[in-house]
Amino acid sequence: MAKELCMVIDQLSREKGIPKESLLKLLENVLLSAARAKFGGRENVNLHIEPKNCEIKVYETKTVVEKPVNKDEEISLEEALKDDPRLKLGDTIDLPISLLDFGRIDSQKVKQVIFQRVREHERDIIFEEYKDRVGQIVSGTVLRKEKGLYFIHIGKTEAMLSQRDTLPRETLKRGDIIKAYLAEVRQSPRGPAIILSRTEPRFVTKLFEMEVPEIADGVVIIKDVAREPGERTKIAVISKDTSVDPVGACVGMKGTRVQSIVRELRGERIDIIPWSDDPRIFIARALTPATVDRVGVSEEGKTAMVIAEDQQRSLAIGKRGQNIKLATKLTGWEIDILSETEYSKVKLEETEKSLDDAVRNFRNKVAEEEKEEEENENKE
Repeated sequence: MAKELCMVIDQLSREKGIPKESLLKLLENVLLSAARAKFGGRENVNLHIEPKNCEIKVYETKTVVEKPVNKDEEISLEEALKDDPRLKLGDTIDLPISLLDFGRIDSQKVKQVIFQRVREHERDIIFEEYKDRVGQIVSGTVLRKEKGLYFIHIGKTEAMLSQRDTLPRETLKRGDIIKAYLAEVRQSPRGPAIILSRTEPRFVTKLFEMEVPEIADGVVIIKDVAREPGERTKIAVISKDTSVDPVGACVGMKGTRVQSIVRELRGERIDIIPWSDDPRIFIARALTPATVDRVGVSEEGKTAMVIAEDQQRSLAIGKRGQNIKLATKLTGWEIDILSETEYSKVKLEETEKSLDDAVRNFRNKVAEEEKEEEENENKE
């Protein structure tokens, strides 16, 4: 039995990469539970496995007393002195239990229990490792796709990437190597469920942290990100060092840094915008690639009115309203855009309305004066 156990332990240690000492401790716990169950759940029954030869030793620990009341847990001083003359009342003594009394050990059953406990141990290790990596980027290889889920091999385990969390029109094939945002780790009946995403806005943030040393070092700070996955991302940045251009740092020499991220995102366009605490300036920048003439803001409703040249208005709004929607998300301001022509028309209407109101007020005043004069004449 000892030889078989050693072979099983050595095999598992090699295959699973778990230290032999950990597996022996695990096996001890398995056999100890079985031994205590055999003897009615007695807590004073113990078990030890010799690391060198895997020899199993089962023993019971008893307290030395004058006259035993509970023979399962106590031993008389007279009996104890036969084993160790140095013992005295109150001491404890370990007495071996024959493995024949313990019962025949089914090596195959023990092996199955060990494999089960090893799997549980592995799951616990994986959960502890990856739960602390939530919010980071992981790299992995696509293994297969089942029922709308991609299974990605990352390290010693598999993660899941839902089809809806991939980029639009993105089809992954077996063997593809991808990066993804580790969105969630939770326990499940089958072990840790590691959930990945490539659509999460923070995925772009983490990609910039990987590619731009100034961001990793905390010199350049990403203030906020607004994203339409697979289409366009707007990212607002600011530098803590006036000598460092935050936009230039993110773009990199000849665009190398940002282009590396664009490739990972399958061509997704990225607008890098210098952040400003002046909402007018920030809103104007957020509408990139459009150029706007004027921005008016209302602090009360946190709304903004933007005036742009006629040909810039459609660019500011973007295809299907995408550009203005992302600018709204990025800045936190509700934005309306008027072209110069529309603005001039509104101003003219306001002017005409003001003129009509003035004429109406003048006529009302004249009428009131005439009525007052008529009343005075009648009194006379």
